Amino acid sequence: MACFQFEPQSTRRALLKSSACGFGYLAMSGLLANHSSVLATEDADRLGPKLPHFRPKAKRVIFLFMWGGPSHVDLFDPKPQLIKEDGKALSPELVGSNKSALGNLLASPFHFSQHGDGGVWMSELLPNLSRHADKMCVIRSMHTEGSAHGEALLRLHTGQANLVRPSVGAWVSYGLGCENENLPAFITISPPRGHGGVQNYGNAFLPASHQGTAIGSAELPVAKARVSNLGNARIDSRLQREQLDLIQMLNRDHLNSANSDQGIEGLIANYELAFKMQSSIPTVMNIDDETQETKDLYGIGSAPTDNFGRQCLLARKFAESGVRYIQVSTDYTWDHHKQLKSGIVAESAKVDRPIAGLLEDLARRGLLEDTLVLWGAEFGRTPTAENKDGRNHHPQAFTMWMAGGGVQGGLTYGATDDFGFRPVEKPVHMHDLHATLLYGLGIDHKRLTYPYAGRDFRLTDVHGNVVHEIWA
Repeated sequence: MACFQFEPQSTRRALLKSSACGFGYLAMSGLLANHSSVLATEDADRLGPKLPHFRPKAKRVIFLFMWGGPSHVDLFDPKPQLIKEDGKALSPELVGSNKSALGNLLASPFHFSQHGDGGVWMSELLPNLSRHADKMCVIRSMHTEGSAHGEALLRLHTGQANLVRPSVGAWVSYGLGCENENLPAFITISPPRGHGGVQNYGNAFLPASHQGTAIGSAELPVAKARVSNLGNARIDSRLQREQLDLIQMLNRDHLNSANSDQGIEGLIANYELAFKMQSSIPTVMNIDDETQETKDLYGIGSAPTDNFGRQCLLARKFAESGVRYIQVSTDYTWDHHKQLKSGIVAESAKVDRPIAGLLEDLARRGLLEDTLVLWGAEFGRTPTAENKDGRNHHPQAFTMWMAGGGVQGGLTYGATDDFGFRPVEKPVHMHDLHATLLYGLGIDHKRLTYPYAGRDFRLTDVHGNVVHEIWA
């Protein structure tokens, strides 16, 4: 930038003469800013692999979403005090609550024991998963905001419940791109239709190419799920290619006349990807080429594990094919406001064997070391009873776990109080979890930003700290 020097006795004419050269620099800075904006847009729409900020520990993520909120005090966080004081009123002062009453304590009906060299505590409800305890890092001190499912799901999937924000998978796609040009970077298998719906895998203000590709929905058996409008039975691929080339020519002409338009750029990229997916997606979704031993490992063909087993196997196949972020979701069946015992027994039986099979299959194929598996939900459940034999929503404390992807296996991180009501050691907020997940992928959550509505947005907003202690 020009350096202006003014003499004490300068006249107005001399001042204008000496400062005029600065106007050229102002114009140049505006042109450079526009050029940077174009480059940022082009980079944002590029679907190929991109360089991380630093050396990653993992290349991809598989998120196992338990829709409804499993009870942490019945699965991963044993509380002997609940057994001792079963049926007694929980004093708000004892757990630092400002409510006038919290209800009566409800003891877990399930036995807990320690597993693996790390001594990870797990419930008897998870006998298959317990064999993989030394692969898991169990975070007992999670907490978030939002006691309603809708708000809590949006915070889990997008970081915030206000405004329409990009989902975690969309941010990962934007930051890293995809390793396979014939597949999207972000796939969600059997996603929830309620409690935020498409926002849970949407791109929001990120380019459209980063939205998650949905396969089926949570209410539909995945064996019947298809990617919508994937093929055209009326015309062959050659004619489709000719039609697409014509459309793309018109799109590019329109883009050239507009100079820069993120919508058109995203449309062009998505059309090309959709054409390539016609041959790639059916191949990956076909499990007929898997051995019977592999299908048995996931519980495919058996009740009650067939559906979730198929989802987990598809997750492995997509991970193997270069997809960056894969989400697998249960139906809305973990919301046990009553009949907790029978409900959580049934739901655990559906997922225990498939998840254990996924970890074993990833490990033996050499994929677990660079695949980060994340298990969890929008919140946990209260240590007090609701409807006599159920538990209410509880965002104040819950458990999530990670495996593979460079985390310390056999580690239990953080702790809740004697009743599982609130974190008392090493609390981990949802923003911290997102920052930590991105860190595992080699992304600095503070640098992964996108300009929108006059400011730079990021997944963690203005929050989030990486939990470095969980990494090996």
